[in-house]
Order: sequence, then C-alpha cells, then structure tokens
Amino acid sequence: MTDFYSEAQKNIQEQFESRPLASALEQAIVATELGDRHISFISTRDFFFLSTVNAAGDPTVSYKGGGVGTVKIIDNYTLAFPAYDGNGMFLSMGNITDTAKIGMLFIDFETPNRVRVQATASFSADDALIGEYPGAIGIVRAAVDRVFVNCARYIHKHERVEASSYVPDENGEQPFPAWKRIDGLQDQLPPKDQNQAAAAGGVITQEEYGQKLLAGES
Repeated sequence: MTDFYSEAQKNIQEQFESRPLASALEQAIVATELGDRHISFISTRDFFFLSTVNAAGDPTVSYKGGGVGTVKIIDNYTLAFPAYDGNGMFLSMGNITDTAKIGMLFIDFETPNRVRVQATASFSADDALIGEYPGAIGIVRAAVDRVFVNCARYIHKHERVEASSYVPDENGEQPFPAWKRIDGLQDQLPPKDQNQAAAAGGVITQEEYGQKLLAGES
C-alpha cells in the first residue's frame, strides 16, 4: 500500500464500499513519472487548470492558457510552464511559493480525455527557460509526484472556436486588456501599464467593463 490516498479518502471509500476498486485503480493508473501516453497528451494541450493552496489551507484554481505545448516536458519527472501577465493578485504564484503543492488538470473537450498531475513546484522570475516563452514574467517548474489518466465520461463535449488573442506573440506582445482601462484602477496599475488606456480605446467604467465581460470580451 502507498500514501496516495489520505485516511479521510479511504474512510469514504469504505463508506461507499469502493475501497477494493480504489486500490485496484491506484495500481492500474497512478504513476510517479510521466509515460509516453501522458507526454503525448500534455504536449498537445494549449491550456490546463492549475490548483494551488496557501499555508492557511485556502485553495484556488486558475485557468492557464497559452500556445500548443505551453507546458514543456523537461524529462519524465519534470514539467515547466510560464506565468504571464495577469491581474496582479498572483494567487497561484504566491501559493506555489507558500506550499509548493499543485494539481494540474489537462482536458481535451473535443475527444474527450484528461490527465491529472500532482506535483511539487517552484516559481522563478529568472529561470533559464523564460526566453522560450515571449511575454512570460516567470517560470514554474513542477516535480511530478503522481500522474494518472482519468475517466472522461462526465466531460461535456465542446468544439474549439479559436485561440485567445491575448496569448503573447513571438515578440511577447498582446492586446491591452479591457479591465486595465477601468477608471478606478488607473492610479493603481503597474508603471508599465500607466497611460496606455487611451491608446487602447480610452478609460471605461466598471459597469462598461461588466458589459464587455457578459459579451465575452476581455
């Protein structure tokens, strides 16, 4: 037996009479290194969901998008991915610095299929890989603790329409986001974003931004 399941998880497995099944699944699908199937799937994804937790136990989940192969396979035990300009809250990066424990969920909504990774991660603004991701502000390296495929029967099928225009291009450039044009935020923006709202269409109210969100604009 391993420490893959917590005592609380095992107790609920016992409650619903799935303990033997859970043990069999652990033996069948849970690995401590990336195999060919995991690598081929992860390397073709252009987004994933990242879960992190801070030292107080408060969790958060973020959507991380980029180009195809945005998560780089360093070796069978290590993944790396970029951190791009966000809203300045740095919840995920702060949590990684705080506890280092992350979860990564890779999904293909069209097939459907998914792979889950549990890892111990670190964040650096000076990582040697940063030059491979134009526009990145830092790199996360994740040492794989567990990786496993997951049943896809509850995944709703979605058709891909287009990639986000906000993924930095080969020069690291991206459109100025609408939320950085909100009038009440202009004095709080980082220096690099000061005085850019006018060139992007002008300052907007929070209500106008809310309308853009409802219309699917960023």
